[in-house]
Amino acid sequence: MSVKNLDNLLSEGVQGRYVLVRSDLNVPLDGSRITDDGRVRAALPTIEKLAGAGAKVVVTAHLGRPKGEPDPKYTLAPVAKRLSELLGAEVTLAGDVVGESAKALTAGLTDGGVVLLENVRFDARETSKDAADRSELAAELGALVPGGAFVSDGFGVVHRKQASVYEVASVLPAYAGGLVLAELEVLKKLTDDVQRPYVVVLGGAKVSDKLGVIANLLTKVDRLLIGGGMAYTFLKAQGHEVGQSLLQADQLDQVKGFLAEAEKRGVELVLPVDVLAATEFSADAEHEVVDATAIPAERQGLDIGPRSRELFAGKLADAKTVFWNGPMGVFEFEAFSGGTRAVAEALVKSDAFTVVGGGDSAAAVRQLGLPEDGFSHISTGGGASLEYLEGKELPGVSALENVALEEKN
Repeated sequence: MSVKNLDNLLSEGVQGRYVLVRSDLNVPLDGSRITDDGRVRAALPTIEKLAGAGAKVVVTAHLGRPKGEPDPKYTLAPVAKRLSELLGAEVTLAGDVVGESAKALTAGLTDGGVVLLENVRFDARETSKDAADRSELAAELGALVPGGAFVSDGFGVVHRKQASVYEVASVLPAYAGGLVLAELEVLKKLTDDVQRPYVVVLGGAKVSDKLGVIANLLTKVDRLLIGGGMAYTFLKAQGHEVGQSLLQADQLDQVKGFLAEAEKRGVELVLPVDVLAATEFSADAEHEVVDATAIPAERQGLDIGPRSRELFAGKLADAKTVFWNGPMGVFEFEAFSGGTRAVAEALVKSDAFTVVGGGDSAAAVRQLGLPEDGFSHISTGGGASLEYLEGKELPGVSALENVALEEKN
């Protein structure tokens, strides 16, 4: 990327200067308890570097999908608490986004201090379809940090054209954070000079969430392994009974096209050969191992079976590059976590360049207690990673590149 980065900003000097940081702190919660703090820990290095260099750090982020107004369920209070613990210093949470509380706390910041603004999506202008609304909010965010700079460090949101991601880059001098640069560097290895065999493992619930990336990957990969809920639409497209399993009937024609395209291009498309078929969707549901081509009409597949786990591990054994996005089953239920664990363990054992594509896959790695350093990279941005691999422009990245181009001219 031909853009200014965090190191450039630090070399310019930030002592006593305001810096607005867009982080991705969209963590999963159980009530007010963070169940996976991976994104908080990933955001920490940039904040630490700035605070350590004496900057007045103002962090903006979102949590969940509130409807453009304050909602206690989506407060960033648990995140401020966890960030304080990890930073070893108090991170004060503003009571609003750009209102009186935010203005008072940012005005009172001392060198090296950190303020976290309340959930930016509590302001409807953040996600507005109207660019004028977004620009207005971006200007107000900029006004909180007079004479300051903007660091884009939330890779999980760079695929969104939103005020705190896109428009704010034209309000303040803009820099790419270390996390964004690291993520893009990894993704370039999956698209440019790829070491082969290149294997992609896709799971998760819906085929419709991954249509674009599947279409693009079929032109690039050697093998495509399909698990999770989306596998049942593929099995149905082949004419098999899938019982009560998750099925997107409206995607069957699209999936038949993928199967034909894979065969045409010589891409090995691998589906489960057996599944754990349960009587209902619950943690303690009665279940049995059945052939993937003969799921009983009254049952639903909740995980890939033991033969599928062995098959998938074998297809990963000789890989030189692997991208994995999406669990193989309902990993949140212990009885149906075995498939996801098997794929993860195969990657840990692999000598390949292995990338876990964020979202549920990253959460599964941590929930299952697997060593994070067993993978080459665990992404913080599932959606952003997929859109990059799909070949789409990432607005948060293009905003930084546009600024750099303007400065060059």
